Amino acid sequence: MQQVYLCDGLRTPVGRYAGSLSGIRTDDLGALPLQALMARHPGYDWARVDEVYMGCVNQAGEDNRNVARMSALLAGLPVGIAAATVNRLCGSGLEALASASRGIAKGQLKAALAGGVESMSRAPLVMPKAGTAFSRHAEVHDSTIGWRFVNPRMQALHGTDAMCETAENVAQKFGVSRADQDAFAWRSQQRATAAQAQGLLAPEILPVPVAGARKGESRLFEHDEHLRADTTLESLARLKPAFREGGTVTAGNASGVNDGAAALLLMGESELAQGAFKPMARILGVATAGVEPRLMGIGPVPAVRKLLAQTGLSISDFDVIELNEAFAAQGLAVLRELGLPDDGEHINAWGGAIAFGHPLGMSGVRLALTAARQLQRIGGRYALCTMCIGVGQGIALAMERV
Repeated sequence: MQQVYLCDGLRTPVGRYAGSLSGIRTDDLGALPLQALMARHPGYDWARVDEVYMGCVNQAGEDNRNVARMSALLAGLPVGIAAATVNRLCGSGLEALASASRGIAKGQLKAALAGGVESMSRAPLVMPKAGTAFSRHAEVHDSTIGWRFVNPRMQALHGTDAMCETAENVAQKFGVSRADQDAFAWRSQQRATAAQAQGLLAPEILPVPVAGARKGESRLFEHDEHLRADTTLESLARLKPAFREGGTVTAGNASGVNDGAAALLLMGESELAQGAFKPMARILGVATAGVEPRLMGIGPVPAVRKLLAQTGLSISDFDVIELNEAFAAQGLAVLRELGLPDDGEHINAWGGAIAFGHPLGMSGVRLALTAARQLQRIGGRYALCTMCIGVGQGIALAMERV
């Protein structure tokens, strides 16, 4: 078994829904960080990369027909490099990293690119074909997020609660108050705003040329635009529950609907020995687990516990923890179940998805890139990345600074 190393990575800024990245096709968006990594390392023979894995969730529009392959070709990677799109819903980016890592560890791959892309702004409306001849029945689904073409048996067996409803379920089951959710969301915004102001995020971000305010003009999109620096506890408290009467989940303590792409370069130790790259981190393991779909937000708990058993680490060993903030409710429930503080300084130290937004297929790659960079910055040893996943799953990844 080979050791697997994360050697470099880049991401676009995260765009708001219908924001700065909404004018870019999804396959073109996925190509941007791949192309930028090649440009950053022109001396490397990119034909030595064996696979491109990209996470993408929707795949109903311009991201259809294997967007990983489309993006790889559009980026100018050699045509001989194979590519596959992976879909583990919100965990798709980390799943792409896991797929690449497994192939390298087994010795089947020398090097691989692991990425993720999602343009939720450009996700189309979809319509099923008629179920019977001459049918006049029609239905249309928005493919941006959530259930569509629901199987009645699934509804009967496990329910088809929307993501926001699962967050309410978790809040109720684990006793997470509205005040604690709002405080969690406020910390996310404060930390992300501070990290952006201090330039901590800039080294991982690829500036993207986008349309300017006037026709024919262009500008560089350089900063995550979902952040709300003016967020206060008072403004969060004024928001009404968005998804359930008498509930606690609001637009302010939930992640956003967003656009973005990211990519990482992974290598095995034999390829690394060629001397072209200095690695950032070593991948120690990845674990996944299933939970009840109605409580999907608690998925990181069994996934992390499985990962700890796999690696022999304890939760206190991690100097950096990146927990995807799908909702403050589930984030807090996960932290408390794992014995972690609500406001640990090493947990989402630069903010999380409530502030940055959550481009579904890209988010896991962003977590891994940010965690590796944080380890380098603070001189820490171990980092944990973990995410909840729709339809009741969790995923967790551990890495070690080198």
